[in-house]
Amino acid sequence: MTRKVTLIKGDGIGPEVCEAAKKVVDKSGASIEWEEFDAGTSVLEKYGTPIPEHIIESIKKNKVALKAPVTTPVGKGFRSVNVTLRKSLNLYANIRPIKTYAGVKSRYENVDLVIFRENTEDLYAGIEHMINDEIAESVKIISRKASMNIVKAAFDYAVKNGRKKVTAVHKANIMKLSDGLFLRTAEEVAKDYKDIEFESVIVDAMSMKLVLNPEDYDVLVMPNLYGDILSDMASGLIGGLGLVPGANIGKDAAVFEAAHGSAPDIAGQNKANPTAIILSAVMMLKYLGEDAAADKIEKAVENVLKEGKYLTCDLGGNATTDKFTEAIISKL
Repeated sequence: MTRKVTLIKGDGIGPEVCEAAKKVVDKSGASIEWEEFDAGTSVLEKYGTPIPEHIIESIKKNKVALKAPVTTPVGKGFRSVNVTLRKSLNLYANIRPIKTYAGVKSRYENVDLVIFRENTEDLYAGIEHMINDEIAESVKIISRKASMNIVKAAFDYAVKNGRKKVTAVHKANIMKLSDGLFLRTAEEVAKDYKDIEFESVIVDAMSMKLVLNPEDYDVLVMPNLYGDILSDMASGLIGGLGLVPGANIGKDAAVFEAAHGSAPDIAGQNKANPTAIILSAVMMLKYLGEDAAADKIEKAVENVLKEGKYLTCDLGGNATTDKFTEAIISKL
């Protein structure tokens, strides 16, 4: 059965890497029909928003989307498109696999961990105000329900994928109520998964441990802000954000996206690395039960990276986006 998927082309390098992923998926044998939309700065003037309501309605209808990066202004302007989608669709689990690849320069070997980041609350709830002209206040929200959802998702993933350990990351030594609630909830959920090792680590110590011995970790689960920071930091261990895919999963919808930004400085130059969004498409295909196509693409990406002939500039090569994509397709 052909599955219809919403394709959000984004802005900056978004349309380029999105087209690369689309070509690879189409050549993989997967039964996918795309419903394509422009988003970001290219539609802002027309719709007054970078993510018009008809795109959100398409995702609600199709249940699955593949999304390219969309620019978010710093300190002003419209709210992050990612935050808008996560809130609108209740995409409570952000999942980012962090894995070293042969052929990619890195200080580490054998890193293979997955970060589960709660996606809907914490400081990203967007509850903030000015107390006076000199003081701004932002409210951190941690609920038992959201904490339980993300921790259960992490443990279920560990069981399904043969992972051995789940590590909860927190700052409950200082934020005894909010992070304390997250930690207590994680400890409670862990009791139902006797075959999975469980530990908890304070977030600052976790930062150090990931840099020293990232190969010691398997599945990490944490509130929103820590997940945002540690997943980007962990990407630096394996060669950068250009290699890191991502999924945003809820009960009724899922949006798969590259972890990196829109890189407007190289937009339109055929330089962008499409690996992250192609691997995000792999996650999407597995979610849809298209395992054979997903495995084929994943193996093709690994082979191209290992051979090292067609690496993009961020990986130390000089291949164009098109050449890199063609190399992957040739491996299929």
